[in-house]
Amino acid sequence: MKYISTRGQTAPMDFSDVLLMGLAPDGGLMLPEQYPSIDSATLDEWRTLSYPQLAMAIMQRFATDIPAADLQDIIERTYNADVFGSDEIVPVRKLEDDLYILGLSNGPTLAFKDVAMQFLGNAFEYVLKKKGARITIIGATSGDTGSAAEYALRGKENIEVFMLSPHAKMSEFQRAQMYSLTDDNIHNIAIDGMFDDCQDIVKALQQDAAFKAAYNLGTVNSINWGRILAQIVYYFKAYFAVTTSNDEKVSFSVPSGNFGNICAGHIAREMGLPVDRLIVATNENDVLNDFFNQGAYQPRPAEQTYVTSSPSMDISKASNFERFVYLLLDKDSARVHALFEGVKSGQGFDLSDLMEAVNTRYGFAAGKSTHSDRLQTIKALYEQHGELVDPHTADGIKVAKELQRAGEIIVCAETALPVKFADTIVEAVGQIQIARPAHTEGLEDLPQHVVVLDNDAELVAEQIRQHVTANPA
Repeated sequence: MKYISTRGQTAPMDFSDVLLMGLAPDGGLMLPEQYPSIDSATLDEWRTLSYPQLAMAIMQRFATDIPAADLQDIIERTYNADVFGSDEIVPVRKLEDDLYILGLSNGPTLAFKDVAMQFLGNAFEYVLKKKGARITIIGATSGDTGSAAEYALRGKENIEVFMLSPHAKMSEFQRAQMYSLTDDNIHNIAIDGMFDDCQDIVKALQQDAAFKAAYNLGTVNSINWGRILAQIVYYFKAYFAVTTSNDEKVSFSVPSGNFGNICAGHIAREMGLPVDRLIVATNENDVLNDFFNQGAYQPRPAEQTYVTSSPSMDISKASNFERFVYLLLDKDSARVHALFEGVKSGQGFDLSDLMEAVNTRYGFAAGKSTHSDRLQTIKALYEQHGELVDPHTADGIKVAKELQRAGEIIVCAETALPVKFADTIVEAVGQIQIARPAHTEGLEDLPQHVVVLDNDAELVAEQIRQHVTANPA
């Protein structure tokens, strides 16, 4: 399988090369030339597989340049009870009739990002060793990506990590998870701004061809194809968990900021997974909600992005959205390029004439949740079911219940464990003891290591120069 750019100006590449890449050289996002097609007989074969077996069955269709035995080893080292607490990896639990939660937060940093990031860390190390290469990872996080990446890459050979986060905009737990790490290859940088500012700096450095080449820049943000691939697997696993026949359809409600998680669900649907609807759940930063209901995409400048109680979704430019628009526009890379160059300069675009395809052909729907909504949802679930959920998952459940049709089975994708957002949980249900894994006890009391910088890409570049030796010109 070869990979191409959404903007059409990058020669086809192998999986291993795309894995180490952030943005494509032409500024687009990499994706397969075509998605594999999975028939009903194959779904039957996959239905009884363990999580590692299912991951292998799916990933080997995409990572065709990695020998099967090597890919199997990467997968088995990633998806096991030692890392994720149980052999199920992503257990599904029933909330109400036709409403389920997909448990994605059992990894080391208690967030869904671990499912993909743990794979990425092991895959990076393997590919770099094979190539005799090193990589400088530069990433941006609104809360969970950063810690998941750092825990997956800490101490890994030939990898330096520079993680940007919005200064004082994450929860206390999220900050402690990232900033308390002491590994020599982990560097935390807090930017005086919003997540979108951090993301813009990452893109600016990625698009500086000379700097990117000198320091071997890569990324672990959700634009990385390896992360999307790893997330595709759990959509299949969840479908099999709540159905007994391929004749049944299932919908997914996914808390959405950067469009990475639900993009994986979209690809699973394109492959042939019997998905009815893909429900995009946003918080007050509702740019995606506007698009999937009205067809107009208007990203907001960072200063107009709301700071909310579901901070991992405080995003107004959805980076992975370009992968879907590419397909929606029949792979018209020139038009995609023009639209997203406009987005880069603050312009939006209107595809309202394609809404029938968006909602019917591709199955998308969307809804919005506010602070009061998520407090009410958290409180109601706790009182009625004894179930505590984090604020982002609450957004997904609120929107799912609001949009659910008669007889529609909806699986809500969990974002994180509640302890990561204790202040909001207490605000919703009162002062209670919130369960936390033993390895996180006392985390907030550890010394923290972070550099605070103004919103300036050159200042971040200088941090990289201080810690990484440039390649010879």
